[in-house]
Amino acid sequence: MRLLLAEDEKELSDALSVILKHNNYAVDVVNNGADALYYLETENYDGAILDIMMPKMDGLAVLKKIREQGSSLPVLILTAKSDIDDCVLGLDCGADDYLSKPFAAKELLARIRSVTRRRTNATSAVLRMGNISLNCATFELTSPKGFVRLLNKEYQMFEMLIANPGQLISTERFMEKVWGYDSEAEINVVWVGISNLRRKLAQIDADIRIKATRNQGYSLEQISE
Repeated sequence: MRLLLAEDEKELSDALSVILKHNNYAVDVVNNGADALYYLETENYDGAILDIMMPKMDGLAVLKKIREQGSSLPVLILTAKSDIDDCVLGLDCGADDYLSKPFAAKELLARIRSVTRRRTNATSAVLRMGNISLNCATFELTSPKGFVRLLNKEYQMFEMLIANPGQLISTERFMEKVWGYDSEAEINVVWVGISNLRRKLAQIDADIRIKATRNQGYSLEQISE
């Protein structure tokens, strides 16, 4: 899952980035509202964490702008102020939730799970293709022959494939969506992930396969009888 973190306090943004990455989120970090808006308008995220007080453009202005553009992206706002009026204003601008500083890491992670769960529930808790179903809550891949549990990044890759059957997804797109721009991972991690997914599909006798198209990417297709 890929998040945008917009926080101008460097010490705090660095700490939050470490916490999020440790919990298997891909994170892009910006320190002002103008950059936050640019990233949200040009990139794809599963959620955003916006500080209210930022230079160039405050978090509420960013939030209003993306909502005016029709974005339904789950957004958690951060504020150093505990005044209820700030929280209400943020919710009125379209935030899904708010968190007042200081806060515990566990609370932040719980709020993120809560706001991003909306997007999963809005589509389906279970995605299906062929004789395979992917449970988005448990990360379990199931067929009539049994089930396997996917690791976090395996799940994110397979969710992209099964949500877009037959469509090519490039290696670069997997890197961007699953690992994020700031990742130090080498591009061969995508091949390793695809290899692991193919092995797990074979374990449960899936009637779908991950097809590689040279120099273009990967797609999920039904196996012809």
